Amino acid sequence: MPADVPTLTLPDGERVPVLGQGTWGMGEDPRLRTKEAAALRLGIDLGMTLIDTAEMYAGGGAEEVTGAAVAGRRDEVFLVSKVLPSNASRRGTVAACERSLKRLGTDRIDLYLLHWRGGPALAETVEAFRSLQQTGKIRHWGVSNFDTDDMEELAELPEGSAAATNQVLYNLSRRGPEWDLMPWCRNRRIPLMAYSPVEQGRILKDRTLQAIASRHGATAARVALAWLIRQDGLLVIPKAVSPDHVRDNAAARELRLTAADLAELDAAFPPPTGKKSLAML
Repeated sequence: MPADVPTLTLPDGERVPVLGQGTWGMGEDPRLRTKEAAALRLGIDLGMTLIDTAEMYAGGGAEEVTGAAVAGRRDEVFLVSKVLPSNASRRGTVAACERSLKRLGTDRIDLYLLHWRGGPALAETVEAFRSLQQTGKIRHWGVSNFDTDDMEELAELPEGSAAATNQVLYNLSRRGPEWDLMPWCRNRRIPLMAYSPVEQGRILKDRTLQAIASRHGATAARVALAWLIRQDGLLVIPKAVSPDHVRDNAAARELRLTAADLAELDAAFPPPTGKKSLAML
């Protein structure tokens, strides 16, 4: 990892880049897989070495694209994948991990997440994560789409406090986590990982966002990412397929928003004034 890449420290002390890469939507069209893998490799070159994927994405296709992208470079990257709740029993989690490892072409997943709450008891999933850690198949584990009450329940389990992150929907237009989830996690030094950081592009036509981007000679997407990565305790995983988009994402690390910019963004995208249920896409 280049020395100038901003990093965040996980609870166990390991450093990872605050700006990574997402793969949601990759692997769906076989004709695009070579282009998608090339985009991920370019992102690695630019220091976005955290790559997030999941067994759900394209039925494992995104994991296959990720595996192709990191082939020969496995030690450079921090791989994140997720188990579906329908597979998250003790035995099912282990079997799902084995399938993900095969698709990724690796012997270990750096961070393995429960994609969202489901039928199996949470304690079973945590037990499976611990078993996978003991056999070296995963290095860290965490959760995704957990609201504050879910995190409190998790923390009460044996080993539940070892969760390394909680991945949630969070961006300028989805600021609900700021009310109680973000403070709860920050107090316990559990990073949040923001997915869909530009709301799948839907926020990029906002006039305020575009005006701020124009002042900085940047894109609206770069401003939206810069707003996120300036925050403590937050990892961000935008997806990009074109080289220009990958480079624009990486450039968000250099954009410094002013106090006036932040005030305008707060006016255009107000912070929450009360508890909101955690959103999912």
